[in-house]
Amino acid sequence: MKKIWIALATVLVATASPVHAQQTAQQTDVMASVNRFVEAFNKGDPRTMVKSCTAEPTIIDEFPPYAWHGIGACAAWVRDYNAFAKKSEITDEAMTLGKPTHVDVTGDRAYVVIPTDYTFKQKGKPGKEAGSEFTFVMQKVGTSWKVAGWAWAAK
Repeated sequence: MKKIWIALATVLVATASPVHAQQTAQQTDVMASVNRFVEAFNKGDPRTMVKSCTAEPTIIDEFPPYAWHGIGACAAWVRDYNAFAKKSEITDEAMTLGKPTHVDVTGDRAYVVIPTDYTFKQKGKPGKEAGSEFTFVMQKVGTSWKVAGWAWAAK
């Protein structure tokens, strides 16, 4: 009986490992795309941010008009964010991602939730939204993972 259990455990480990390895590789690829998007924001590189999005993303954020959707939504968000930041005298913006709480990949879609700190200066004074949540929906387009949507939840 002991030999049967050992054989069964060996079969389960042998068949589960390739699936786990593939899932881990997909999660790594998804997170690399998320990180590129955030790095582009931190560098003030709107062109890379827009290229990181699908053709018709959905975006929810904490400043008016609060929601963007469809063709050109990423570019519209960049335009509106820059206008909001200028009006509010916000400069030196940066996001610092924490350890993701979810990186779920199913086929060509992924769901990612990451605690994130957003730091900035407003009218020259330091500000911070600590412990906020950045949620992404990613879609694989060709060989690349793209942002199909994101939602920002400030704390």
